[in-house]
Amino acid sequence: MKPKTKILITGASGFVGGSFCRQFADRDDVEIRGLGRRAMDLPGYIQADLTQPLRLDWKPDVVIHAAARSSPWGGLAEFRRQNVQATRHVVDFCQEHGVPRLIYISSSSVFYREADQLGMTESSPIGPDFVNHYARTKCEGEEVVRSSPCSHVILRPRAVFGPHDTVLFPRILRAAQQGRMAFIGRPGAPAVGDLIYIDALCDYMLRAALDCSITGEYNVTNNEPVEIQAFLLRIFAALGLATPTRSIPRDRALVIGTVLEWVFKLLLPWKEPPITRFGVGVLAFSKTFDVSKSLRVLGPPSVSLEEGLRHFIDWQKQQLHS
Repeated sequence: MKPKTKILITGASGFVGGSFCRQFADRDDVEIRGLGRRAMDLPGYIQADLTQPLRLDWKPDVVIHAAARSSPWGGLAEFRRQNVQATRHVVDFCQEHGVPRLIYISSSSVFYREADQLGMTESSPIGPDFVNHYARTKCEGEEVVRSSPCSHVILRPRAVFGPHDTVLFPRILRAAQQGRMAFIGRPGAPAVGDLIYIDALCDYMLRAALDCSITGEYNVTNNEPVEIQAFLLRIFAALGLATPTRSIPRDRALVIGTVLEWVFKLLLPWKEPPITRFGVGVLAFSKTFDVSKSLRVLGPPSVSLEEGLRHFIDWQKQQLHS
């Protein structure tokens, strides 16, 4: 029998890494060990802080680096420590232990501007300015990976959602539950955006890990853009949440976000403001991707947006009633 491919995935105590471990735990062609900062009840789990050099007595064939500080708020030094320094430690581990392959989970936010952006591709411009520290440090992490001698793949998912989400929808649903949710008015047509369901992303990650002919950078989405606020209204209705009645003009919302960010930086730097410029941008600006490259090399998404949405709503209902 062909030996199992040994995969180490970082960020296993988070949304993407933990989902990957659960989704492929029973496959007979891979041996997966997850690594994360928090204690977790997962087979073969390793608790470690990647801001320190990584020391393991287990050599994987592939490392998937999904660990990151993924938040729209925080100081640049802390983002660099958790997103850039940690990536350097992963690359150092791969080089020191002869791990030939590295998959880096980046973010589509490296491309973002405070404007509509339609049909972005892997060759769309990145930097030198970024919408927040997260996007900046994910881009810096990409540079660390590119400088590595390892065969590598960089995946840039857009708006990952699904069961166990800890970043994207919890903020929105919490605001809706508390009656704080407001939509953003904008001139012209409603904002549209791409998303990717977590299981489809995990399938892409596994394919990139196992197929050594795949290298380079790939933007990955479900390739089904939606009107963002209409998509949210559908989720609110399915979960029995009240429809937001307030709408704030985009320019005014951006000003409010700017003022709140400065106030919180000065007085409450450890706490995330209720409104940020990035949060406004999620609802106010269109972001779509031409994913022809990933469709050609990685294949179509394994789960449709509609199916993923059903699974996500079912899971959210369980959380609301648990």
